[in-house]
Amino acid sequence: MTRSNHQLLFTNHHSMSVRVQNLTKIYDTQRAVNDVSFEAKQGEVLGFLGPNGAGKSTTMKILTCFIPQTEGKAEVCGFDVETNPMEVRRRIGYLPEHNPLYKDMYVKEYLGFVARLHNVKNSRQRVSEMIERTGLGREQHKLIGALSKGYRQRVGLAQAMLHDPDVLILDEPTSGLDPNQLVEIRSVIKQLGKEKTVIFSTHIMQEVQALCDRVVIINKGKIVADDPIGQLQNRVSAELVVTVEFHQAAHENKLRQIRHVRRVESLGKNRWRLMSDADKDIRSDVFRFAVENNLTLLEMHKEVFSVENVFTELTKK
Repeated sequence: MTRSNHQLLFTNHHSMSVRVQNLTKIYDTQRAVNDVSFEAKQGEVLGFLGPNGAGKSTTMKILTCFIPQTEGKAEVCGFDVETNPMEVRRRIGYLPEHNPLYKDMYVKEYLGFVARLHNVKNSRQRVSEMIERTGLGREQHKLIGALSKGYRQRVGLAQAMLHDPDVLILDEPTSGLDPNQLVEIRSVIKQLGKEKTVIFSTHIMQEVQALCDRVVIINKGKIVADDPIGQLQNRVSAELVVTVEFHQAAHENKLRQIRHVRRVESLGKNRWRLMSDADKDIRSDVFRFAVENNLTLLEMHKEVFSVENVFTELTKK
């Protein structure tokens, strides 16, 4: 293939930073990943979700050239993981789930070592930038072994970003962090997502809502959802839930008669959950009902769907 053709191919693929087609990985008799296809674009944060053993880490290991696939293909920035692993590795920053760091190196020394491995130009300046960006300033002269889990995760992130890769693959990047560290690491990821392609797996559903533009849910090695975050809720039973609390007792039979109410559930002490079809907002009807029955409405709110509901629904046995 001539260089110009190659360039052409590359530019076509570039906006689609990661492309996975019919990817399968078989261990003995078990299909860890079963005919998986998805794409991730530049400037997109893709949440990769699934129960334990669903195939998330396996897929990530294939994308980062740590293990070969059995069938199918995967490309990063137009380079095939099987035929061009070195090019792929240049373009990927990877934070594995069990973040393997050299415990007996100092933070700054370790990052300098990683920079040399990647042949980073102006490596000292780049290391300083990463230390700044991941908030490691005060820890940079400490031994990695002496750092808390949160700071080790930051060192892992800094190492993944050092060579300025186009694609970041983060496996459970926030596991074991305290609430403050969570906020900080999330904002780093969110920032990165504006300019790079970020694929990250997580168990924490609020995280998905806070960070992702898109979500791929994998279960038993197969993809069960691949949607922009806003459309994920259409995947599961489309129901609108309104929680109400009255000052006085209300009768269940009467509540059932409110227009569009399909189901009624008591939450005890004058509190109720009222269910309707997703496209029927019953709040004004509930308000009218309260007025007509001389009930004082203390509280009413529409429950917002959560990624958690969808996840549970799609990954049930």
